[in-house]
Amino acid sequence: MSQTQHLIEIQDLGKTYTSGKNLVTAIDRMDFCIDDGEFVTIMGQSGSGKSTLLSSRGALNRPTRGKVFVDSLDLYALTHEQRADFRSEYLGFIFQSFQLIPYLTVLENIKLPMAVTGRTKREQHHMAVEVIERVGLKTKSDRLPDQLSGGEQERVAIARAIVNKPPIILADEPTGNLDSETAKEIMGLLKSLNRDGHTIIMVTHNTEMEKFASRTIRVRDGNSHA
Repeated sequence: MSQTQHLIEIQDLGKTYTSGKNLVTAIDRMDFCIDDGEFVTIMGQSGSGKSTLLSSRGALNRPTRGKVFVDSLDLYALTHEQRADFRSEYLGFIFQSFQLIPYLTVLENIKLPMAVTGRTKREQHHMAVEVIERVGLKTKSDRLPDQLSGGEQERVAIARAIVNKPPIILADEPTGNLDSETAKEIMGLLKSLNRDGHTIIMVTHNTEMEKFASRTIRVRDGNSHA
């Protein structure tokens, strides 16, 4: 077990894939730490290993080499079930493509992560309504995703990510499909969540987003540069 006091520690991380007869290196070698309460952007061009790093960090993608520690837990020493429990308790995921269920309302989409928590339906409803208000969609809780703008769908995705009050939020290009004004609004919301104590790790290739973060880790050719 790691004795580090950092919230997150990436040690000698590497990830390769097999593509036909070729071996593709998504992550060559990465070492860095992230502390509790930081807002960190991971920046790099497409294919630089950013999203692979985020999924490995999120207990979704076992690395070929190295270790990922969160709160002294060695993520890939855990069983599959233990990692699922870890994700439910520790992590909120925000995806670029939103990944909302099209036939569920805003409220129903936001309640999804609570299905495995053991909370009562009354608790789930109260917590979902609370985050709907937080992201500014109080009047749209009964709408379906295709009745919302792109920015509103992103707000639903953020609400879904934070409804279980996870300490860590992982965001993969959350402003990638939004116009610049809406992107600033979303980044303002993420900054507000960070001020409230959430540690945020955001993958982006947009240098404009860097100013919202407390620190940037640059990724190039599968290597990290703090």
